[in-house]
Amino acid sequence: MKRAISSDDAPAAVGAYSQATTNGDLLITAGQLPLTADGELRDDEPVDEQTKQCLHNLEAILESEGLTMADVLKTSVFLADIDDFDAFNEAYSEFFDEDPPARSAVEVGSVPKGAAVEIEAIAATE
Repeated sequence: MKRAISSDDAPAAVGAYSQATTNGDLLITAGQLPLTADGELRDDEPVDEQTKQCLHNLEAILESEGLTMADVLKTSVFLADIDDFDAFNEAYSEFFDEDPPARSAVEVGSVPKGAAVEIEAIAATE
């Protein structure tokens, strides 16, 4: 049975979507932008700082369900500019230092709200 998940420690959904959903086996997050929990967009920050904010948001959503980044099986990363990959990857590596999840990283035409990066995740709940 699907259940919506919401954490006050991550930015609120700004449309017809949930921060995350779960079926009891998997938790699937919506794409996280470099928004603070208060809704401040950090789009003027370098891509490494934007990446860290996206990942802090993912952490908050996972923690609301008693999970950690170690439970993440897969991430999908959307970059506004693939030339930012190295800076993104360095910041990303700080959050997944041991047994990192599978990952896709692609350049897209644009990321919502003019951000440099958006990250979504799939995590195991058991």
